Amino acid sequence: MLDWQEIVLRLGVATLAGAAIGLNRDLHGKPIGLRTLGLVGLAAAMVVALTESSGNPDARIIQGILTGIGFLGAGVIIHADQNSRIRGLTSAACTWLTACIGIMCGAGQWKIVTIGLAITFIVLIAGGKAEAWLHRTLSGKDYPAEPDPPAT
Repeated sequence: MLDWQEIVLRLGVATLAGAAIGLNRDLHGKPIGLRTLGLVGLAAAMVVALTESSGNPDARIIQGILTGIGFLGAGVIIHADQNSRIRGLTSAACTWLTACIGIMCGAGQWKIVTIGLAITFIVLIAGGKAEAWLHRTLSGKDYPAEPDPPAT
């Protein structure tokens, strides 16, 4: 059985980690943000913490979380008519990743959480610039710029 402090730690870190990833998405004007990803992390951690505290961890629970989150992530993928571009894939991947981080928090796997978050922010912060540089360097063409999100 998990004590109160451990529950607060696991659920709190999962929520904050998801919110931090969501803030990155919000700051880039993407279709998913701080509240949504904070709740995804919290929910995943809650379910895993429940199975841990019951003394009956079951891999099917984790499988169910990841399958369900796949449907939520699919909701942020948009097929833009111009240039046949697909938008929202990174946000969908962030949704799935946030659930995975929540699962790790719920299981108390702090090393995996720490390394996973560090790599996540390296990819989210530097990945776009690296992708554009590699595209220019390897293909000799400019990387297609993302169109501005529609005004609401």
